Amino acid sequence: MLRRAVLFGAFTILLTSAYYRVSSPFVMSEAANAFLASLTPEQREKAQFDFQDEERFFFHFVPDNNLQQLRGRSRKGLTLREMSPHQKHLAHALLSAGLSQRGYIKATSIMSLEDVLRILEKDSGERRNPEKYYFSIFGQPKEKGAWGYRVEGHHISIHFTIVDGKVVSAPFFYGANPALVKEGPRAGLRVLAREEDLARDLLLALTPEQKKIAIVSPKAYADILTEASRKAALQGQPSGLSASKMNAKQRQLLQALLEEYCYNLPDQPAQHRLDLIRKAGTNIFFAWAGVEEKGGPHYYRIQGPTFLVEYDNTQNNANHIHSVWREMDGDWAEDLLKAHYQSSHQSSPR
Repeated sequence: MLRRAVLFGAFTILLTSAYYRVSSPFVMSEAANAFLASLTPEQREKAQFDFQDEERFFFHFVPDNNLQQLRGRSRKGLTLREMSPHQKHLAHALLSAGLSQRGYIKATSIMSLEDVLRILEKDSGERRNPEKYYFSIFGQPKEKGAWGYRVEGHHISIHFTIVDGKVVSAPFFYGANPALVKEGPRAGLRVLAREEDLARDLLLALTPEQKKIAIVSPKAYADILTEASRKAALQGQPSGLSASKMNAKQRQLLQALLEEYCYNLPDQPAQHRLDLIRKAGTNIFFAWAGVEEKGGPHYYRIQGPTFLVEYDNTQNNANHIHSVWREMDGDWAEDLLKAHYQSSHQSSPR
């Protein structure tokens, strides 16, 4: 009982401190260690992997059943439904440690949409279950050195890598189905509303001539083009409208849209993304595909030299969102790790 009380106290401190200006690596490592300490040996065997394990690079956002069909494998990690109540609290503390308050609300709301789908699809609760989210920790959590963790399930795949006190949160995927809940007690809920609305604000602010460049296809793509690829890359040169061809007001709208993706994170990792945007300057391209009007299938992407944002809302009669932040050389902190291993005269685990 005493151990449980101590762990719950740690959870309370971590959950609240995650939203204040403290070191993100410290909060993350404290949360991860508190979570690991609460697990049985059997649970820990499921939840913790070696940092060099290839599993660290696994990334997908479909439901478990679909994953079996697509990849021929199940997800790994420890699910919320396998945890006791106090372990679930600590798992949520770990989730919140990597997110801002805004990002945490989005994540838990996305999870809760599984209950909406369960009712709409008359599911037993096996396919649609808000506790089928998997927690995985890679390496030994500590403020310095290299380790990471992942939280993944339907429409959530978020990866945190900590290297020498720096945090990279990529790949980072959020989805929403339904994008708009149209019936029932939660009617009107739009979990990823700003990701859609801010992009359309930018599109509508463009002149007819600018739209001819920004709209790269009259038909929206079926999904994000990078899908769940290991490497964030699109073929050919960036397409769409360059920020260098936008006026000040349009660039402000573009910045507001990008910041929506940045501020899903606490200050320190959010600043990492903001730095990538700042360094890109006006070398950023905004591309749209599909209809301009609200309610129809649409897609957009924002591409800079070092980062890529993709979003689509095409499935289920354009009521099903996918959105992702990727980093060209920085997914899973690959660029930081390369420098880390070089400076420590060790070889990369890759």
